[in-house]
Amino acid sequence: MTRHRLTDEQWDCIADIFPPPAKTGRPHSDRRMIIDGILWIMRTGSPWRDLPEEFGPWRTVWDLFNKWNADGTLDEILQRLRALHVDAGAIDEELWCIDGTIVRAAPLCRRRWKKTIQRNLMTTH
Repeated sequence: MTRHRLTDEQWDCIADIFPPPAKTGRPHSDRRMIIDGILWIMRTGSPWRDLPEEFGPWRTVWDLFNKWNADGTLDEILQRLRALHVDAGAIDEELWCIDGTIVRAAPLCRRRWKKTIQRNLMTTH
């Protein structure tokens, strides 16, 4: 699963975002593995509970994803990784593509359901 992981160059670019672990208290989970777990979920679209165990407990990965999303840490990570790819010439800073995948609704979803009270035939007849 190396295609779902950060390279050493990418990790070096974002490693200083995370504070050093405290000397007391519970030991921190490996932040690189947490980021790799988040990227695995984002790339595969799997539910959080299906995260492979090699990335750590799914709940820990989800909790840190939620925390970093709220405080802007993920935005900083994505900005730095994007800048790294722009500087390397791997992507064009001006051109961005949006996935055009379409998920069609089932035919039943197209019908408009009447907002009526459901009646039991046994009680109305």
